[in-house]
Amino acid sequence: MPAEWWFYHVEHTSLDAAVAPLLEKCLERKWRVVVAGKPETIEKLDTALWTWKDDSFLPHGRGGAKPERQPVLLATEAEPHNGAKVAVLLDGLDADATRFDRCLVVFDGGDEPVRAKARAQFKTALDGGA
Repeated sequence: MPAEWWFYHVEHTSLDAAVAPLLEKCLERKWRVVVAGKPETIEKLDTALWTWKDDSFLPHGRGGAKPERQPVLLATEAEPHNGAKVAVLLDGLDADATRFDRCLVVFDGGDEPVRAKARAQFKTALDGGA
């Protein structure tokens, strides 16, 4: 069964500020997550997740030798190496929806190519082909 697709259009905040609460909700539900984006986006998000709240952090990792130990895996491709059932897709990246229960597309409304990709993903999901 293909994944549920959820879309988050970011306009008035940073991408990291939009992604962190989504990851927190996933972890509250005990969902393992892979976050896929361009290397520079992943680098920035990695730093932001350690400090996004004064009283907590979001446990995550960037692969390495034991990706299966990461509840949130930051990567440059949407592969469930950590057993993820949720893919968070950034920078216009795509995922094989049959490998996940949920795909969350988070995109910057000011980035026209990424916004166009999100529209195409939405249409594909709506048509049932995702």
